[in-house]
Amino acid sequence: MYEDIDILDIDSIYIDNNLIDIRERYEYILGNINGSINIPYNYLYINPSDYLDINKTYYIYCESGSRSRKLCTYLNSLGYHTIDLIGGYSRYRTR
Repeated sequence: MYEDIDILDIDSIYIDNNLIDIRERYEYILGNINGSINIPYNYLYINPSDYLDINKTYYIYCESGSRSRKLCTYLNSLGYHTIDLIGGYSRYRTR
């Protein structure tokens, strides 16, 4: 099941180290959401079990929301529980 929330609501949610930025490393270095970890899209797509626990919930964002939507849909089809942060980092940084 696909779930999403507006990225501007992320500050009001307790995430417990499960906020994942799937942008490329250089994008992450240029700016990110405090407390997020960087795991690029391709890493998670190819080997999700190397990074994710199937029993946890993960909040995933990219720059605009397109990559995160695709990845969340895919990961959820594999049994992971991911929530797409609509709007991505570009929306978050302009708040």
